[in-house]
Amino acid sequence: MIDLYTASTPNGWKASIALEELGLPYAVHRVDLRAGEQKRPQFLALNPNGRIPVIVDRELDDLVVFESGAILIHLAEKAGALMPADPRGRSRVIQWLMFQVGGVGPMMGQANVFHRYAPQKLPYAIERYQREVRRLFGVLDDQLGREPFLAGEYSIADIANWTWVSTHSWSGVSLDGLEHLQRWLAEIRQRPAVQRGRAVPGKLADSDAEAEKLGRDMLV
Repeated sequence: MIDLYTASTPNGWKASIALEELGLPYAVHRVDLRAGEQKRPQFLALNPNGRIPVIVDRELDDLVVFESGAILIHLAEKAGALMPADPRGRSRVIQWLMFQVGGVGPMMGQANVFHRYAPQKLPYAIERYQREVRRLFGVLDDQLGREPFLAGEYSIADIANWTWVSTHSWSGVSLDGLEHLQRWLAEIRQRPAVQRGRAVPGKLADSDAEAEKLGRDMLV
């Protein structure tokens, strides 16, 4: 059994989608970001960085894993799926996973901050991060023009990138002209396990206005 501590964010969806795709049994523990539960001592004992998601693998002597990329690797290796066993295939998946962890996620996060949440609109910062997000989307689009999925076959790399790219409108970044990326987004969105995992643990906010306020609150 896996205990999943999560909230409705792109990083949180990575873990729940992977768990659904892999068919691993898990129990959901919703972390209320609005109440600051991720900063309380009991949560910091699991993740000193105070971020979701976190898993506790009860079958491995209560092994705690934080950081969404590390969680995806752990789950894929545990189940023996969504990542090839051969060194070359495994390396390709991890490369595209790191592309998201080190590039797509941070850049979209900064675009969100300056486009959505910053009390003062700074055109230079907004344009800088939106431009970089669009560049990264172009890299994904080029790869998806050569392969049906990022590392050839559907993998944790697709899950990680999809959860972020699917929120592109929140960052104010268009997908116009990126036909391969649009095709990939639509195909993954149709997967039943993705739909189930994306619904965990429920809506983060009931409206854009509430989401805006939550986003500002989470910056402090």
